[in-house]
Amino acid sequence: MGLNQECFANNAQSILKQELAKILLSIVSFACSIENKTMNGVILLKQDSLHKNIIRYMNNPLNYVCGEWVQGNGGGQQLYNAVSGEVIGVASAKGLEFAAMLDYARKKGNPALRKMTFHERGLMLKNLAVFLRSYLEEFYTISYQTGATRADTWVDIEGGIGNLFSYASLRRKFPDEPFCLDGEGHNLSKNGTFMGQHILVPKEGVAVHINAFNFPVWGMLEKIAVNLLAGVPAVVKPATITCYLTEAVVRRIIQSGLLPQGALQLICGSAGDMLDHLTAQDVVTFTGSASTGLMLKSNKRVMEDNVPFTMEADSLNCIVLADDVTPNMPEWDIFIKEVRREITTKAGQKCTAIRRIFVPENKLEDVQIALSKALALTVIGNPLNDKVRMGSLAGLSQRDEVKGQVQKLLASSQIIYGSLDSVEVVDADGEKGAFISPLLLLNEKPLYGHEVHSVEAFGPVSTLMPYNSLDEAIHLSKMGKGSLCSTIVTASEKNAKRYVLGAGTHHGRILILNNECAKESTGHGSPLPLLVHGGPGRAGGGEEMGGVRGVKHYMQRVAVQGSPTMITAVGNVYQPGAQQQEGLIHPFRKYFEELTIGETLITAKRTITEADISNFANLSWDHFYAHTDHTSLEGTPFDKPVAHGYFVLSAAAGLFVDAKKGPVLLNYGIDELRFTKPVYAGTTIGVRLTVKEKTKQEKREETDIPKGIVKWYVQVYDETNETVAVATILTMVRCKA
Repeated sequence: MGLNQECFANNAQSILKQELAKILLSIVSFACSIENKTMNGVILLKQDSLHKNIIRYMNNPLNYVCGEWVQGNGGGQQLYNAVSGEVIGVASAKGLEFAAMLDYARKKGNPALRKMTFHERGLMLKNLAVFLRSYLEEFYTISYQTGATRADTWVDIEGGIGNLFSYASLRRKFPDEPFCLDGEGHNLSKNGTFMGQHILVPKEGVAVHINAFNFPVWGMLEKIAVNLLAGVPAVVKPATITCYLTEAVVRRIIQSGLLPQGALQLICGSAGDMLDHLTAQDVVTFTGSASTGLMLKSNKRVMEDNVPFTMEADSLNCIVLADDVTPNMPEWDIFIKEVRREITTKAGQKCTAIRRIFVPENKLEDVQIALSKALALTVIGNPLNDKVRMGSLAGLSQRDEVKGQVQKLLASSQIIYGSLDSVEVVDADGEKGAFISPLLLLNEKPLYGHEVHSVEAFGPVSTLMPYNSLDEAIHLSKMGKGSLCSTIVTASEKNAKRYVLGAGTHHGRILILNNECAKESTGHGSPLPLLVHGGPGRAGGGEEMGGVRGVKHYMQRVAVQGSPTMITAVGNVYQPGAQQQEGLIHPFRKYFEELTIGETLITAKRTITEADISNFANLSWDHFYAHTDHTSLEGTPFDKPVAHGYFVLSAAAGLFVDAKKGPVLLNYGIDELRFTKPVYAGTTIGVRLTVKEKTKQEKREETDIPKGIVKWYVQVYDETNETVAVATILTMVRCKA
């Protein structure tokens, strides 16, 4: 394995303790779930000495390295229960050879994933998500120690698993191949014998994910879902302070056996010199502070080898209450609720949390009163208590850091709600646990104070500020020098457009929140798998997730040039102008497996008549003047009444369809339909029908008909051999097997 031999000496005993602890935890949790009452879906577990000792053993997280669970070679960082302040374990990555880890991922995990198709990788993610859902209560039990409430943990754990489901469904956006085409082909020659096509192939390296502590599960799953779908393995390094929760999830992932060996490795502790062993084929993502991100991004190897580095930095995100909103409108209550939620969810430990609140100057006092009342309803304390709505910070060190940052903010602001020195908690010790009061600050001159636009307190802290016009609010939003997300609450379409176009350059995502979408909106701080997550400037300048866009981040784009026939052979998608092969059997008589890319049917021909045009107009009720009125054609491109485009396509279908019952089940749709030349009465048309692309469909039920989707390139031409219409027609075709 290339790992420090002394590190292995303690592994057998340590791993045995770990596994016994897991079993005992399951037994105790099950027993407690029977004995204790369930309140609002929260299982209240007994905090007896046995349970605590089990947790203590369990939270000595191991590293998953080169296919083995490995204990760090001494040293490390103590881990604490964020609620009680008790030591629950030690995490260490000392002695690990990071070069060996990366080499293992490249040589073992990467080839295995690259051989899989997008559809196979997507199904792997789907099955993994289903598997992890069966261990939710185990993950929740461990997560409470991070200070997170049930609602906080739902976002972290079930949100992360939901990300796996989302990317699993994206497999349908890709071909059933290990690679994919990127965009359309481009003809590069006069006679059509030379062309270019971009393709995407998985990188031959490893994705290195260095994450912050705010979401130990989501932070991992949101990233590996993307790189695994792309065909690239990952090494995950969560923040040490809550790595025990990440480790618990990785244990179950490895137990599932769903991932190829080398597809996922875990570091619970310092990443050491790992970045010094990167190559140009690797990809690094970082979530955390801008200063740490800059340090990592400046690594000599990262810079010299141009290693792709995506940073998602904690930013000074903002929300704007537009001047059209008054206290009697539903948008007012929506605004207050959104701000309160963003301050208290996860105790404000979110990279997307609202740090700056901009409101019209004439509504400043009303907002201050409403927000203070809303925050006062937040019950703080032990997240195991069903009355608690805000837990603790991730640790005492984090509380000290938040207080230090607030002191900097107080240079130009004042606290108008909450206290730095005391907090009332339920079922916990406010001093031993990492608890802090929600803090609402007021800065009355935001245009002149720089601290509020540059200092972030990573906790339940936000600053209220006035503005005089929407243009001023836009300017203030930009003073944060780039953020992950911003929200405007407004009922005015005009205000919404002005803000988006004005502030869009400085924010990665903008939510327009009003009464129409509030009930179904995921809220200001919720990144969505199919939308890009990231932001310019201070926010890191990168993008993550984003559906298909995110997958491409882990793939190499190659511009392939050659003849249409060669590009067809490489991409397995027919390119216009490529060689076509005529068969003796009508392609509609063939099963899905029997059809080959480039296989072509050249049909008989048909002459279009004036009666055809007139009859189609009467049948379709399409009496558009260009088809029916000889006297209205002056100033148009037409010399005489022209055939309906849809009639031309229908006539083409009449020529290429085989009428007998066969493997073709139905017409699935039409893409990229273009009418390129007028067809008049007297024109004779023919069709070339070519197999363009094939995608096998999954069976959802055992009783489903095995089938696939076949895309056909349809070229309709006239007696001069000029193309009059082109389209891609999709049919559902039965499989032979």
